[in-house]
Formats: sequence, C-alpha cells, structure tokens
Amino acid sequence: MTGPKWGPKNGGAPKMIVFLLHGLGADGNDLIDLAPHWGNAAPDAVFLSPHAPEPHDGAPFGRQWFSLSDRSPPARLAGVQVARPALDAMIDEACATYGLPASAVVLMGFSQGAMMALYAGLRRKEPVAGIMAYSGMLIGAETLAQEIVSRPPVLLVHGEVDEVVPAAASRQAESALRAAGVPVESTFCPRLGHGIDDAGLSAGALFLQRAAAGIQSA
Repeated sequence: MTGPKWGPKNGGAPKMIVFLLHGLGADGNDLIDLAPHWGNAAPDAVFLSPHAPEPHDGAPFGRQWFSLSDRSPPARLAGVQVARPALDAMIDEACATYGLPASAVVLMGFSQGAMMALYAGLRRKEPVAGIMAYSGMLIGAETLAQEIVSRPPVLLVHGEVDEVVPAAASRQAESALRAAGVPVESTFCPRLGHGIDDAGLSAGALFLQRAAAGIQSA
C-alpha cells in the first residue's frame, strides 16, 4: 500500500485506523488534508490515504479503483468486484502493521472511493467500525440482501447539486441500506456540488467521534 498518512494527533500508538479513499483521477494526496480536520475528533487515529491500484485510463495522470470508461450498472458492478480484493488487502495490511483488529477501522471514501468503501465494507467477514461515503453510490444494491456479511454504521454525505454523482444516488443508498438492516444516517448539503463542505466535515467529525468512543469501550 502506498500513499500519505497522518497522525495520530496525540502522538501515541494508533488505536484506530481511518482510510481515506480518493475518487477517480485523483490519488491519495487528494484527501489527506482532511485528516487534520478530523484529528480532533479521533486523536488516537492514524489516517491512511492510499493510492488506488490502477493508473487512470482516461487521463495521463491520477489513479482509479476501477475503470469508468463504461458507466453502465453491470460495468460498475464488475469494477468494484475486481477492485475489492485490493482494498481488502490494504485493510488487512494496515491492521497487521498497527496490531489492530478490523473493528478499529473506519472506511471513508469520496465519489469512486465511496463506492469502494460501501461495497467492500458491507461484505467483510471481519466488520469495520464504520463507513463514511461522500458523493458516492451503493453499487450492487440489488444483491446486497444476499451478500451482506456485516452491518457497520454508515454515514452518507452528498451535495444537493452534485453534477457528477446525483444526490439521488445517496438517497437510494439510504433506502437500500435501511432495508438491509444497516444503521445509516445522512447529510445532504444545499448548494454543494461534487465536493465536501463544512457541514460534511462536521458530520464526519461527529461520526468519527462516536466510532472512536465505541472502539475505546470495546
């Protein structure tokens, strides 16, 4: 696994791992600046922002978790299915490195990274502590009831005027997750496009604070 990391803020050994999974055409450097914002909420956390495993096939720079040259639902599903083992391996590697269980891991993703966090996080035999999905969508919703293995709490955050991934995608995800028995909360940000604003940062901080408290009491 390659990519930047930050923390823990308190300078001690990590008690929590937060993955920051970037979107299509970016790399791990794109999201690592979120870590200082969230470090106050989770001062015992190390934040890891890995580079996705593939070069972006639509540009001379950037990375991708899977190709979106074909954006049809079957192609997206095939993409997350192929990419999932790489993310699972990153999680397992980080847990081994820091001597922590998967139950001390939070997966945060933006856009394509959010798609990966939701797909992989709900299908892991060893449940993670939580999933934060920003400007994403729930791929494979039609088979989730048959494939879901764990039900960690999920936070969905989306801009109401997102021009890349419509906010309706997170509303559909919210309904599907509730139907599958997943604890889910959502924040929809007015006048926000494909990005993260202060309201989204605040929602994430509260989510991480609760996740950290749960890990410490476990």
